[in-house]
Amino acid sequence: MNLNLYNDEPPSERQFDPFRNTDVLTQLKSLDARARRKGLQSLDPQRSRLIRIGMEVDGSGVVTKSGYGVFNLSWQSERRPEWPQQVLDEVSDIRARIREAHGVRLQFLIWAGMGGSAEDKSAYNAVGLLKGGPRCYVLDSTDPAKLKAILDDMTRRSRLELADALKRTLVVGMAMGMTSYEPVINLEKLAILYDRCKVDSRANFVYMTLPGSLLDQFAAKRGYRRIELQLDGANSTAGRHSGPLTRGSLYPLALARVDLREWIAGAQLSQQDIELAWRLSAFFEAQGAAGRDKVTLMLPREWAGIGLWTKQDFEESLGKSEQLGVKIVIGERMKLANYHAPRNPLQDRVFLVIQRKGSAGRDAQKVALLRRSGYPVAVVTFPPRAILSAYMQFIHYVVFGIAYLRDMNFVTQPGVELYKAITNRLYAAAERAGGMAHAKEWRNFLNVKEQARWRGVVTLRYDKIPYHGAGSTAPEIYAGILRRLFGARSAEYGELTFFGDTRYSPQGRSVRKLLDRAAERLFRAGLKVPAEVYEGPAMNHSYHEMIIGHGRCFSTVLLSEKAESLPAADYDADYHRAQFLATQMALAERSRPVVSITLRDLGERSLDALEEFFQQSARHLKA
Repeated sequence: MNLNLYNDEPPSERQFDPFRNTDVLTQLKSLDARARRKGLQSLDPQRSRLIRIGMEVDGSGVVTKSGYGVFNLSWQSERRPEWPQQVLDEVSDIRARIREAHGVRLQFLIWAGMGGSAEDKSAYNAVGLLKGGPRCYVLDSTDPAKLKAILDDMTRRSRLELADALKRTLVVGMAMGMTSYEPVINLEKLAILYDRCKVDSRANFVYMTLPGSLLDQFAAKRGYRRIELQLDGANSTAGRHSGPLTRGSLYPLALARVDLREWIAGAQLSQQDIELAWRLSAFFEAQGAAGRDKVTLMLPREWAGIGLWTKQDFEESLGKSEQLGVKIVIGERMKLANYHAPRNPLQDRVFLVIQRKGSAGRDAQKVALLRRSGYPVAVVTFPPRAILSAYMQFIHYVVFGIAYLRDMNFVTQPGVELYKAITNRLYAAAERAGGMAHAKEWRNFLNVKEQARWRGVVTLRYDKIPYHGAGSTAPEIYAGILRRLFGARSAEYGELTFFGDTRYSPQGRSVRKLLDRAAERLFRAGLKVPAEVYEGPAMNHSYHEMIIGHGRCFSTVLLSEKAESLPAADYDADYHRAQFLATQMALAERSRPVVSITLRDLGERSLDALEEFFQQSARHLKA
């Protein structure tokens, strides 16, 4: 593995000194060994930076959990050559149970989880690693539309009735938080479907979680099989750190017949590779201190699908500081016209180029032009046969390195917990009121004064942002808000998040393409700033920590007023709508600028009106 740094100004040598002058890796291994041998009660956070940044500590200063399984599992795997075969035997047993219970082969996999419990599976799907196994669906939303679209796709592909398709399905629930409720909802609804189809679901359901969690309480009562997340039986990984080496990451690969020996060996980085990761950490730290904290990620084509996983690993781990951030920019077509010139004070980008030796690079000429123009660029070159697990483990070490330099905990996620707490409060109130449609919070949302309609089907609400500018139409108001926020640099990038399915349903995929066009037109080309396009509430568990913690983002959250439902599973959109409101309330509580846009439905007229809304906003912004 090689690392080349270009336009390293100010020089990052000083930031690298702590790693050069201290054997951090030896200290890390020593601390981990002590915690495993003597227990967490033997550790004092005040005496070690490594404890403060990589473990969970309660209000009285007692260490309650180590988060260093992200590294320890790779160290252990070198001494545990039986692990690959153990995983293969376990998934073979799962297949056998389904065959014995129903007399059918495994054909589908539904993975119910949020954020870190799901993003690696989405990445593996995107890069083609799961083609050799059962078709994998990532159920990372409480929008009934997503589950409905998944079931429709299963029956269409198999040409079977739903009951027969469910027999051929493995459902995995995964939640690494005690209070994570979304996987519980989805497992509950799927269990209802199995019951109503008169299919015994016990052979088809397994789950991975902490003992006593909400997921454990639900699944244990149903007689479902609980599986330890880690092969060593410990609990020392955050959800986003579960890939590449926990069962939560290895099971889908094993089901797809990926070579697990090669995969696990790939994550066993050499000391030299780890030091290169920390050298890159120092480079990002120096650039961030100079105000260049928008890391524009360029990946080789075969690894392009790992971008969102990378974003989450960085931002959910390091998004807690208002002073220093590290925003990972993905999904952009490289256009120099969309960037400020290198010497422009507004230039806040740094570029990370990942390549595999011998593999065709992306935009090689443009990357060379970036370097010659004076943009800061880091190029990491992996060996020709490097596999994705090596990249993932390398990124974990880069994130740790930045956390070490900032003395920042990289395993906790307080911003995500805030949104979850508000969601649960709203949902409880809605249940008491007889549903979200009757809840006071929802009625207040619909009737705020600060709203503007467009073409009778699109409504912009901007009550959570102080705006008194001119403008009589919704696009004029939206453009005015953008002009004020970005002109004052109180916002440095934007996000467009649709609360609904954008992966499996045709209407959702249309929404995604529309928002991609809006992001390019309004933010990247219009304002020369990065823009995120994603799906809620998955976004809240992926990079919400950065948006709510570090800030400097302008959020636009979207929702269809016509809610989907799945009556066969007693599934409505109330919890999903509570998440939509809670996202706005959590951002507003932290004084983060957010507006909402609702569409009457996802029909052609509504989507055309939304497209026109963004087009008109771009014209007003330019004017």
